[in-house]
Amino acid sequence: QVQLVESGGGLVQHGGSLRLSCAASGVSGSIFSRLNMAWYRQAPGKQRELVGSVTSEGRTNYAAFVQGRFTISRDNGRNTVYLQMNSLKPEDTAVYYCHARTPVFNYDYWGQGTQVTVSS
Repeated sequence: QVQLVESGGGLVQHGGSLRLSCAASGVSGSIFSRLNMAWYRQAPGKQRELVGSVTSEGRTNYAAFVQGRFTISRDNGRNTVYLQMNSLKPEDTAVYYCHARTPVFNYDYWGQGTQVTVSS
């Protein structure tokens, strides 16, 4: 069973930066390295949407709205995935969720979310 815990959210001004972390527990490092990881977000009154993802091979993919402002990385030695967010805008305000998917059987796991608020 994979447990995901996000951290690093908070209040930041327009144009500022934040780095979110997602620590995985309940799995060994070798298992974690095989997980496909992603960050999602959900703003009030809106559906949850994909921000970006990183595969077990380290390939990244981002939503169009990211526009080069965010970077996803993973540290398999620490069982952790990061989301570096720069040039934040008020429309980036949302709860950000970490997601893991296992290979083969595609089991999904979610963190509890961390609030990011960008003031104008």
